[in-house]
Formats: sequence, structure tokens, C-alpha cells
Amino acid sequence: MRKFNFSAGPSMLYEEVLRRVQDGLVDYNGTGMSVMEMSHRSKPYEAINADAEALLRELMDIPSDYDVIFVQGGASMQFEAIPLNLSRDGAYPKGDYVITGNFSEKAYKEAVKYGDMVAAASSKDKNFTYIPALSADSFRKDADYVHICYNNTIFGSRFASVPDTGGIPLVADLSSCILGQAVDVRDFSVIYAGAQKNIGPAGVTVVIVKKELANRAHPLCPTMMKWSTQIKEKSLYNTPPAFSTYVATETFKYVKELGGVAAVQKANEKKAGMLYDYIDGTDFYNNPVEKPYRSIMNVTFTSPSKELDEQFAAEAAKVGLVSLKGHRLVGGMRASIYNAMPPAGIEALIAFMKDFERKNG
Repeated sequence: MRKFNFSAGPSMLYEEVLRRVQDGLVDYNGTGMSVMEMSHRSKPYEAINADAEALLRELMDIPSDYDVIFVQGGASMQFEAIPLNLSRDGAYPKGDYVITGNFSEKAYKEAVKYGDMVAAASSKDKNFTYIPALSADSFRKDADYVHICYNNTIFGSRFASVPDTGGIPLVADLSSCILGQAVDVRDFSVIYAGAQKNIGPAGVTVVIVKKELANRAHPLCPTMMKWSTQIKEKSLYNTPPAFSTYVATETFKYVKELGGVAAVQKANEKKAGMLYDYIDGTDFYNNPVEKPYRSIMNVTFTSPSKELDEQFAAEAAKVGLVSLKGHRLVGGMRASIYNAMPPAGIEALIAFMKDFERKNG
């Protein structure tokens, strides 16, 4: 029996996608080989690679003046790739960072090594339970880019709207919300996302970059980290994360069958609403995030004590509700309810929460 996996990543994948991958695991599409075995220069894999880009472009309505690449290294490697790819005339870049959680802070600390970086705004003063008010005046007029993390996996908050940067290129980490909610790609100059939340298994990272910014790499930027390298070679400069990209392609196909991102977002909002409504209706559990900024992907909550928090996670795991322990920086519990988490998982979690409260309240 499959468990309801509330892990922040790697997370649940659609069961239908897993079964499709299983069916072709040994012999993909009559090739007599697994995707894990075939050459990335072969016609079958080139078709998978092309499908991955075409399907993602369709699902996210990515305009033709943006490039799409599939790279390795996770979103964390992009923390360094971003400043190294966004210099101007070979100069060290200027980046303005909005610090709203652990990953945006990590991105900022990595970027500091490569140029003139500032923390333009932060919500650290309230343990990242809100998104700071921003306007074009929040940023330096001569900044090369503004960086945000659109959904904050650890703290359970998200941007309610795209900030106005006054025309400065906006770079966004969408790792934990890509395909889970609709975004207008035109609002961003660069989007990047690790796969292991809503796309597929860890190993592949999506980068979407406006063409006019794709050739601004600093001379010190390593060849493998240059977006232009992978753009030119259609993500096949070296051996790619072939299997992860293949599973991502199958996920894209399935999301399309479900009705696309808009349909998935509607389902996600309903799931999150069920859980937040229950939390808000009881005095036993608490969600600390200010309501306008609550994530629909990662729901954090606490019980009346740390001891009960630990007991909650342990007992939940015994009944098939796994990985509910909160991140060490926050404590409490965290239910990551990405696209593949079915409504039945939310219903089972709420039923357990009610029973736990009854026994310990």
C-alpha cells in the first residue's frame, strides 16, 4: 500500500506517471533498452528531450523569446550560475535579493562571492512568516537583476503577487511551486526550478531565460554553468540527467491530460483550503504565516508543545502519513501537498489531526 508522503522533496509523484515509467523501464517504446541505458545522442532520447521542452512551453505558455534548458546541479547550483550569467559588459554583476526564507538567503550568500549584492528587503524579523512590501523604489536603479524565491518551502509562505522591479530583470526560484500554480512567464526574466517537487525525481533542473539575457556570462563563468552553453546544445552539451528528464516529460504529459496548470492549481487551492480551514478552526493547532502569504504547496503548523509535535510526526508515520516533521529551522509539522498529493491524503491527515487532538487536547 502506498503511503501519503508529505515530504518537501523528493516528494510524491503521480502514481499514473510511475506506472507509465514502470511499463517502459526495461524496454522503452520498443527500443529494447531502458532510457537509463540509451545514448543521449540517440534518436529516441533526442525525441524525449525535444518533447520535454515542447510540453513545458505549452503548459507554461512560454513565449518564443525565452530559451528553455534542462540542466544538472539542482536549484542550488543556479544560486551561483545566476550572478555568473548576468554580468554586464564583463563586469561583476549587481544583484538585489529579497530574503524571505532559507533558500533565498542561501542564494544571496552564494551570490555575494561574485559581485555587488545587497539584501533589498527581508522578512527574517518575523521568522519569514510574511512577504515584505515591495515597490520599484525597493531596488537599486542600476541593479542587473532582482532575485526572489516565489514559494518558501521551509517556512510555508509565498508571494501573493509579482513584485514591481521598475524594469530590472526579475529572477525567480520556482522550485516548489512550478506547475502547481499559473504564472505569467513574461513577468520574469529568468525562472529556475529543481524537479523534485512537482516535476519528477531529483537530478534535473529547469531554467527558463529571456533570450536577450542568455549571453551575458562573466568571463569567469565555468562552461558547464553558462546558460548559453546548454542553449546552443539543446541541453545536450554533455550527458544529461536522462532518466529524470524522461520522468519529467511523462509528468508534463499527465498534467496536460489533467487539464493543464490551471486545473491543477484549482485542485491545489482546494486541498490547501481544506487543511488551513481545519487548522484555523481549532485552538490546538496553529499556522504562523500571515494569511495573505500562505503557501498552497507547503503548510506549516504546530501543536501546543514541542513534545507533542514530535509525538504527532511519529504517530502519523505509523499510519502511513510520512515526513510530516517540520524543518529544523521552524520545528512543528510541515505538510508538503504538491500536485501529486491526492485529496484523500489531505482527508486522511485531517482525520488523524482530529484524533490526535482528541487524545492529547
